Amino acid sequence: MSRVRSSPALFTLAVLVVFVVLGLADRHVDLTGQLGLGFATWLVLLAALRPLSLERRIQTVLVIGVATCMEVVGSILWGVYTYRLHNLPLFVPPGHGLVYLAGISLSQTALVRARPRAFVLAVVACAATWGVLGLTILPRFDLGGAIGVSVFLFFLWKGRVPVVYAGVFFVVLFLELWGTAVGLWQWHAITPGLGLPMGNPPSGAMSGYVLFDIVAITVTGWLLGRLRARAPEAPAAEPASSRSLDADPAARRAGAALRGAMRAAFARS
Repeated sequence: MSRVRSSPALFTLAVLVVFVVLGLADRHVDLTGQLGLGFATWLVLLAALRPLSLERRIQTVLVIGVATCMEVVGSILWGVYTYRLHNLPLFVPPGHGLVYLAGISLSQTALVRARPRAFVLAVVACAATWGVLGLTILPRFDLGGAIGVSVFLFFLWKGRVPVVYAGVFFVVLFLELWGTAVGLWQWHAITPGLGLPMGNPPSGAMSGYVLFDIVAITVTGWLLGRLRARAPEAPAAEPASSRSLDADPAARRAGAALRGAMRAAFARS
């Protein structure tokens, strides 16, 4: 894992392989088997988090928390999309953490770091094209997805780290196409309560993932700023020469004798 984690490209590829394995395995298991897949996914996430900084770990935990809440709302309560067993599989929360880490790793590859602006522009073109296709020639009319694409493009324009959002886009693009193709989940044709037609997957699905990232990055910066502000300042170190003189009785006596001799000389003069 250390070798894979040290290479952004290898780590991104490894995460995609994990998603492929999960998709193939989930088709053949029941609820108990899903619990096993979830446990294994949590282990993969913990191994991926181990060498990372505290800031990155906090961000990932916040992504998981926010995304899980939105999964409960979007899938269980609202019914915008449905998982195969009509539940929230245990591998979904850590999967969101892996999506976030893979998106960051993709943005840190040598190719992207050499041409970050071109990378973001390529994502803009890809997202916009997907949105237009959803309104024109794709099998399902995807108005909801087009709205999501507009939100995503706004995030790219105004966001703090557009290269990271662009990296997350490609990971989500793969995940959504793969997950719906193998039947891990399915998006409903009409958004309940709103009547918006959607694709399967909708072109704007990545906007939700990027929103999770924005919340995590913002809240983490706020938390760490508060912790640094409340941390007590370390007392200034006492000069070594002062400590040594105070700690040595012989030095104190010699200093006192020298000061006495100087006072006597001045008195005679």
